[in-house]
Amino acid sequence: MKTREYKITQVLVNAICIIATFCAIIPFVLLIVGSFTDDKWASTHGFTFFPGEWSLDAYRYIAMKWETIGHAYLMTIVVTLIGTVAALFIAVLFAYGISKQHIPGMKIVSFLLVFTMLFNGGLVATYYCYTNILGIKDTIWALILPNMMMNAFNVILIRNYFVNSIPASLEEAARIDGAGEFKILGMIVLPLSKPILATIGLMTALAYWNDWQNGLYYLTARGGASYYTIQIVLNNINDDIKALAAAATSSSGSLSANVSMPSTTIRMAIAVVGVLPILVMYPFFQRYFVKGITLGGVKE
Repeated sequence: MKTREYKITQVLVNAICIIATFCAIIPFVLLIVGSFTDDKWASTHGFTFFPGEWSLDAYRYIAMKWETIGHAYLMTIVVTLIGTVAALFIAVLFAYGISKQHIPGMKIVSFLLVFTMLFNGGLVATYYCYTNILGIKDTIWALILPNMMMNAFNVILIRNYFVNSIPASLEEAARIDGAGEFKILGMIVLPLSKPILATIGLMTALAYWNDWQNGLYYLTARGGASYYTIQIVLNNINDDIKALAAAATSSSGSLSANVSMPSTTIRMAIAVVGVLPILVMYPFFQRYFVKGITLGGVKE
């Protein structure tokens, strides 16, 4: 029977969850409402959930400049897809290797993996390696390689999932039938690892989608502008909105008579455009997310 204390605890937990959900949703609502607010009214009165004047100028401006913003949007999708697949590929192979602790040398490799979580070469050494040795400056790889090589936390989660959630008897039976390691990985381990792969894939995709620092470090306006993603464009807008207005005027002659430069609300509108794919994708991965984190975080 449910005790009085249990019922009180459930009520408190549900209330806390409702409040937390409300606090998480409110900023998105304000973001969307702000993108439809008249720019002059927002500049004078600030953003509110019930603006005095509504306007589509920000979205008209996005449509007018879609050649630039749309290209950045396309680059974001390409970088996210390539980066997520490549990062998962490397993390899965690494995790599968260190999950076999009976193989000589795997403990040393595991130690080196954990060591990278505690220490790194620093920004200067990293920048030098990527630009002078790998030569990724002003290339699309500047947005892919730094995030792909490599997240030790993700590798540990996948490794723990392989060890604790994949029965060793299945692998042994496959080896008796003559299957090699790659066949075992591809036909047994991966199909049983959908929760952790979906979880790590979603976190990796979010990291790529929201990344703007790599563009700041490795892309220049002169040589790497064609690789700007939507987050880099948004960051540039936040840094210098006047420069964007000048560029828009010089490239198109003049802004449309019906569309003024919505310097305040354009940031909201681009943020809405940038976050929509993540909001659409997340519900499809949600059922795997909690399960993957829970099982992948279990230690031996």
